[in-house]
This record gives sequence, C-alpha cells and structure tokens, in this order.
Amino acid sequence: MIRMLANFTRIAADLLIKTAAFGLVLMTVIVGWQVFGRYVLNSTPSWSEQAALTLMIWYVALAAAAGVRQGFHIRIVALEEAAPPAVRKWMQVTSNTIVGLCGAAMFIWGGELVLRTWSHVVPSLGIPRGLTYLALPISGALMVLFALEQVLERLGLRAADAPNEETA
Repeated sequence: MIRMLANFTRIAADLLIKTAAFGLVLMTVIVGWQVFGRYVLNSTPSWSEQAALTLMIWYVALAAAAGVRQGFHIRIVALEEAAPPAVRKWMQVTSNTIVGLCGAAMFIWGGELVLRTWSHVVPSLGIPRGLTYLALPISGALMVLFALEQVLERLGLRAADAPNEETA
C-alpha cells in the first residue's frame, strides 16, 4: 500500500514539474507575443495578459505541490540540522503536518473560490473564472497527499515497505 503511494506520488510530482515547466514556457511565449504586438504591431492582443496570469496561477500552484514531495519548497533548516536526530524527526513530522494542513486549507477554500467564481466569465478568454482558480484545490489536495507521504516516511512506515527513491 505504501509502496503504491510512493510510486504514485513520485510519478505525480514528476508530471507536475513537467506541466509547470511547460506552462512557464507557454507564458513566456504569450508575454513575448504581447510585447511584439504592443511595440511592433502597435496592437496589443486583448487575451494575452489574462492568459499569462491564468497560466502563472496554474504553474506556480502545481510546482508548489511538487515542491512538497521533492523537498524544494521554501524552508529554513538551520535549526533542524542543529537538533539531535530524534528531535529532528519530530520537527520534520510537525512541519510536514503543518504543510498538509495548509494544503487542506487550499483544497477547501480554493474549492469554494472555484465554486463562487465559476459562473463569472473572463471576457478576453471566454472561460469561467473558476477555471483560473481550479489549480488551488488540485494542488492543495496533492500537497496533503505529499505531506502525508513525508510524515509516513519520517515515522519509518515507508522505509520497510517501499524501495529507496534512488533505486526506483
């Protein structure tokens, strides 16, 4: 069971990183087109700014979720590294639990935001405004899952059942 969770989260995090990278590249192309349109064609595309903002919300949220799984999210480890191993373990469990709770909040209130804004249309794109914010509950749910995996690993419940990531 835990091995399946570890395999799923590894694949999901890799997919999130690739999707976020594609979104960043696509946003760069859109902003480049916007600048070209404004200064060369003297006509800014009406859709480009909203499309770039929508993509940015998506790729930042997805990359943030992957950061929980892969450990590249913002954190300060100086105190953690100075602590004895037993204290360090519980500091990591506590911090991952807090991250999981933040992910749950993103899931709940991000989902509410999606529901409240779904009927509003982004005029320049013709899509529901809620679609722009849908990345928040999706990434929040993934953060909960990734944080749960980290807590299980710190408690030693993963090590005996799942292979090391280096060998997987």
